[in-house]
Amino acid sequence: MTNAMKLDPDMLNYCVSDTERKWINAVIEHGSMQAAARELNEHRNNGRQAVERVRLRAAKMGYAPSAHLTHPTTEPFLVKGTSTLYDEEGKPKLQWVKTALDQEAKMQIMRDAVAAICEDVKPVSKKAAPRGTNKELMSCYIWGDPHVGMYAWAEECGDSFDLKIAERDMCAAVDYLVERSPPSKRGILINLGDFFHYTNMTGSTERSGNILDRDSRTPKMIDVGVRILRRCIERMREKHEVVELVNAPGNHDEVFAHFLNVLFRNLYENEPRVIIHDQPTTRHYIVHGKCMLGVVHGHQTKDRDLPGIMATERPEDWGKTRHRVFFRGHHHHDNRVEYNGCTVEQMRTLAPGDSWTVGGGYLSGRDMKCIVMHEEYGEQMRLTCGIDVLRSNDE
Repeated sequence: MTNAMKLDPDMLNYCVSDTERKWINAVIEHGSMQAAARELNEHRNNGRQAVERVRLRAAKMGYAPSAHLTHPTTEPFLVKGTSTLYDEEGKPKLQWVKTALDQEAKMQIMRDAVAAICEDVKPVSKKAAPRGTNKELMSCYIWGDPHVGMYAWAEECGDSFDLKIAERDMCAAVDYLVERSPPSKRGILINLGDFFHYTNMTGSTERSGNILDRDSRTPKMIDVGVRILRRCIERMREKHEVVELVNAPGNHDEVFAHFLNVLFRNLYENEPRVIIHDQPTTRHYIVHGKCMLGVVHGHQTKDRDLPGIMATERPEDWGKTRHRVFFRGHHHHDNRVEYNGCTVEQMRTLAPGDSWTVGGGYLSGRDMKCIVMHEEYGEQMRLTCGIDVLRSNDE
């Protein structure tokens, strides 16, 4: 960037802070970054950074006069691409501007819509807590990638799967594990992401647009998924004094994970025994005495980086704890690796593979686990409900 700068007052429309506005005004008035820095008695690098942020923001909206872009779009859209036809003198003659919905703005619109819908949800009534629970223990019921709404044909994939089977297996697995868990004071239902197989009306992934094998229709999938969660939380309320729900957003259901948080927060707002971890974040953390658990889907991070991320995001809790585990899904395989200060564990899913997964040779065992943590000593018990257990109960 040279000292001579040509900025116009329209750039002020893309400032989001007083600092940016101050620098843009100073450059416009004094004609160069050096003169603006001298007038403001600040280092010109501060000005360069502020101006570049504004320029980048303006360009994303379609305003970059040096590139003959002078017809900006409006929020929540961003410019996706442009095509310009120049005349013989090199002046713009025609221009086509392609826009796309800003993904972050899209997410916020959806969150606001879900919050509005849930305002009229009738809350669940309080229920007396079970007696004799052990306050030292915490039972963690972990769903790895449930994929509610997926369809699989046994002739092609080795096993069938649809909404009816998903509901039957997930509820039966929670029943099996709750019955065998000790009466821990805390019971946590952990969804590691991809609870729903898709989150739109077309049955495709949001980011890549891949068409997915799906059972039935989106509203029916939502109905079944919500019913599964309510049924399992109610079963856990019978066993544990405090029941908690954690929903990690996955690459298949980034939007609906937030929808579930808002919905269940409203459903149980009058029941202090049920806690919904509803932070709109990709990672969640749970502390139980000297134990700290991390929860993430895992499609955006590498396993080896998760301990460092945990220590950075929760430094005080890291210092107070000794038994640290990061649970993740996404790959559907059992895998447990101990890194410095933290173990990272991938979890299996109860669902079979769909045609794409099986065709690519991505095969794994199928189960759901309950891991019991002691506030002082860490993991004390591990219960597993494999798919064979569920099928034997069906007979």
